[in-house]
Amino acid sequence: QVQLVESGGGLVQPGGSLRLSCAASGSIFSISVMGWYRQAPGKPRELVADITSGGSTNYAASVKGRFTISRDSAKNTVYLQMNSLKPEDTAVYYCNLNPPWRGRQDYWGQGTQVTVSS
Repeated sequence: QVQLVESGGGLVQPGGSLRLSCAASGSIFSISVMGWYRQAPGKPRELVADITSGGSTNYAASVKGRFTISRDSAKNTVYLQMNSLKPEDTAVYYCNLNPPWRGRQDYWGQGTQVTVSS
């Protein structure tokens, strides 16, 4: 019954910024780890950033200092602020919810395309 809906993707020039949003339905958002993953053509899916229920964050080395993940419990929404975008950031970005209970499946959004190009 959990549904994740991403928004905010699009086409942006190198050096530009985008903010991705992921709105989650259900009651387990506040106790779950939320993450952003991305997958570029010909490359494996990779973790971009995640954030725990307590607000601790983790970033891939390639985006440290440029991207910021945050969450708003009142809105059941996780954000990814992306600054200083590079062409190599081009990918489909997926929102992920990881429940705290062992054996529970992860939930994924449908993905939103981010294209960084001149």
